[in-house]
Amino acid sequence: MYARDNESGASLPQQQPSDAQVETAAEAFRMLSDTTRLRLMWLLSEGEYDVTSLAGAIGVARPSVSQHLAKLRLAGLVRTRRDGRRVLYRARDAHVRGLIGEALFHADHEVSGIPRHED
Repeated sequence: MYARDNESGASLPQQQPSDAQVETAAEAFRMLSDTTRLRLMWLLSEGEYDVTSLAGAIGVARPSVSQHLAKLRLAGLVRTRRDGRRVLYRARDAHVRGLIGEALFHADHEVSGIPRHED
């Protein structure tokens, strides 16, 4: 690639992501493409919740929430912790919380017409 081919002036990343990294990222985006799971992840980015609290907060049946949480957990997007008989769920880490926040900030700009942030 010649310098003139890159009109933006941005440099290419030094090292491309591995196939495993790309597949894992794509799987995370697939999990987040469901509106119920995205709503759950938004809540889980803010704190810990049990299934009953999550179901009530988003207005979805408890069994459905449990199934969505199982998928999110298998995808590595949420973690769990036992508190007596309850299982509490939370977004796995700061990377996942940041991803959710950025996706929803982007959507806010799209929906509300807020001017975009330029580089």
